[in-house]
Amino acid sequence: MKIGIIVAMGKELALLKPLLKSPTTETVKGLNFIKGEVANNTVVALQCGIGKVNAAIGTMTMIFQYSPDMIINTGVAGGADKSINVMDIVVGERVSYHDVWCGPECKMGVVQGLPNYFEGSKSIISKLPQSQLLKYGLIVSGDQFVESIEKVNKIKENYPEALAVDMESGAIAHVCEVMNVPFLSLRVISDSPGASRNSTCQYNDFWEDAPKHTFEIVETLLNNL
Repeated sequence: MKIGIIVAMGKELALLKPLLKSPTTETVKGLNFIKGEVANNTVVALQCGIGKVNAAIGTMTMIFQYSPDMIINTGVAGGADKSINVMDIVVGERVSYHDVWCGPECKMGVVQGLPNYFEGSKSIISKLPQSQLLKYGLIVSGDQFVESIEKVNKIKENYPEALAVDMESGAIAHVCEVMNVPFLSLRVISDSPGASRNSTCQYNDFWEDAPKHTFEIVETLLNNL
């Protein structure tokens, strides 16, 4: 099976690369794809860059160039619910935008003509290991770093069930929906706006102390596919 994995940042890619055996790098349209093996699967990994446009460009290029059987988006996200703690891993059973509005005939977050939510692949979800770190629910995406409880509360006015917020999952899910490629987003929580400590400080400390075992969930998933 050929599996695409997309992350946004170099720090995320650094946690992913050790999982790949015999990695090689190919450059396509200015994007560096890393190919390697995990168990019996071929993995194509990409650092797409931050934000929805970079994510969409990277996803479409990966699909056209490599025709993956599925795409997994992983990396970090901000917590958007009191039930979510730093180091939890949110499984995107559903993904949506929080910053899209196409007019009064459309629901907030919905691109006209597309579903209200992009569904995470149930087949991929069924292969996840049992772990207390895994939290299942909604991930919402937008082109902003959400560092304050005020911003979280504004998002939750439209998506009260949101567990995590990021900047890429929605765009990757959007492309996969249009191209009919199974998709799942797995996001490690790096910070939780509204907690007792400043969210930006939480985020910076996370990168200093981020344990690689958080990405072991991804490795286990790849072994199970």
